[in-house]
Amino acid sequence: MPPTADLPELLQGVAPILDRWGYLALAGIIGVESFGVPAPGQTLMIAAAIYSNWGKLDIFAVAAVCFVAAVLGDNIGYWIGVRGGRKAVHRFGKYIFITPHRLEKAERFFARRGNRIVVVARFIDGLRQLNGVIAGITGMPWKQFLLYNAIGAALWVGWWTTVAYLLGNQLVALVEQADRYKWWAIAAIVAAVGTYVYVRVRRRRASLAAEAVEEETKA
Repeated sequence: MPPTADLPELLQGVAPILDRWGYLALAGIIGVESFGVPAPGQTLMIAAAIYSNWGKLDIFAVAAVCFVAAVLGDNIGYWIGVRGGRKAVHRFGKYIFITPHRLEKAERFFARRGNRIVVVARFIDGLRQLNGVIAGITGMPWKQFLLYNAIGAALWVGWWTTVAYLLGNQLVALVEQADRYKWWAIAAIVAAVGTYVYVRVRRRRASLAAEAVEEETKA
């Protein structure tokens, strides 16, 4: 393996952790990240898959450890949400802009789309860390959460370990290259969403105006 100083920037911070603790580091960091503790779980998983590409770890063991840790961590987060999450939101939520009203809206949202959210949450920073806690707070049935969380974890682990293992250092180069243009990408997304909202509002206003004219004509 190259010396730490010669590694890509993405790996320099986590390489010493993997070198010393290996699979145990993967289990611990992905586990705690999954129930709300800020930790570089995804980065460590990608690094471990690249290590497997170099022959330093076994890719199947990496995937298995990451999957189990992710599912267990999310379930701990779920029970944290069930046991004390709602009280914590009512007491401290206002400091992070989570009001009881917003919690009620989240509950209704989860009731309609909870399954899909749980599946895709693993791929979204912020949701990945708090997915289980929110599901527990909003009262999502545990068996339902367990099933869809396992599906999401399998997709997340399968995607990143496969891509990182097959591409190796090339993935790091692609990530670093993409990072240079992330603000342009964000700006493009914001512009697209803004345009969509503007068009929808214009159409809605035109529809309301047409209905008003029709009612006046009937009167």
